[in-house]
Amino acid sequence: MSKDLETIKDYYKYTITGKNYGFDINNYQDGQSHFNINTRKHCHFSTPYNRRDFFKICLIIGQGKFKYGKHTLVIDKPTLFLPCPTIPYEWESCSENQEGYFCLFNKEFFHSDASLELFKKTSLFKEWSKPFIFLADAEVESLNNYFMQMYEMAQSSYPLKYEIIRNLVAIVLHKALQLKAEDIHIQEQSPADRLYRLFDNALDNQFPLDSPAYPLLLKTPKDFAQLLNVHVNHLNAIVKKNTGNTTTQVIKNRVFEEAKNLLKHTTWDIAEIGYTLGFDHPTHFNNFFKKYASITPLQFKNTL
Repeated sequence: MSKDLETIKDYYKYTITGKNYGFDINNYQDGQSHFNINTRKHCHFSTPYNRRDFFKICLIIGQGKFKYGKHTLVIDKPTLFLPCPTIPYEWESCSENQEGYFCLFNKEFFHSDASLELFKKTSLFKEWSKPFIFLADAEVESLNNYFMQMYEMAQSSYPLKYEIIRNLVAIVLHKALQLKAEDIHIQEQSPADRLYRLFDNALDNQFPLDSPAYPLLLKTPKDFAQLLNVHVNHLNAIVKKNTGNTTTQVIKNRVFEEAKNLLKHTTWDIAEIGYTLGFDHPTHFNNFFKKYASITPLQFKNTL
């Protein structure tokens, strides 16, 4: 396991055991939508201080301590925890009795459904957002009910269970937005953090793409730097610091996710999709997509 990044495979292999949770690492495949949920009854341990390559939502009932980025917070009341994957964090249990639920999912699960699309434009899971929301008794009861429904549905054999689970995840995220706590004093954003937030918002606000008549406008780091009125080298340094990737990589990753969505959910032909995403020639789009997916856009579409 990388000392800097914990993957889902690392999580299943090292952080928790099949003995406790019954997770089978062989059921996880890179590039495919993945969701899992379980109770927190075995969460009386410490986790490594790492970034993650997956999203996580925890309903924490039990005492413990988080180191989140540069901040430390003691959890002594029921809490909803929605960490940003790129912020390193660790959990240290302070009590044997741990209750509640946690669910984890990868970017394919988060980006592959319209019901979750709008949350990418909110403060949830962002570097600058406050990931801890302390809960009143009534809020604990309602959220516990949603997690319980997710858990029961995940154990079921219903063939469309993940459609229901996505809806329940969306409800939990809506509740999080409603309950956004303002009494957790995390350090104010630095100019660098604000710049990254503006970049991330500008990138997200371009999607989803609705029509080939309105192709992607901001396609390169230089485009974003001009929009934000900063030097491109400064923007590159800020993005690299926050994500671990270059600005070009971040843009291309987002374009690839949108390419998959358009191939799945529209009747546009391959050339139209490529043009809408900013590729002047279909061959350029084919080469780009194949580099990420190892298959052509047409082959991808034919597997749907």
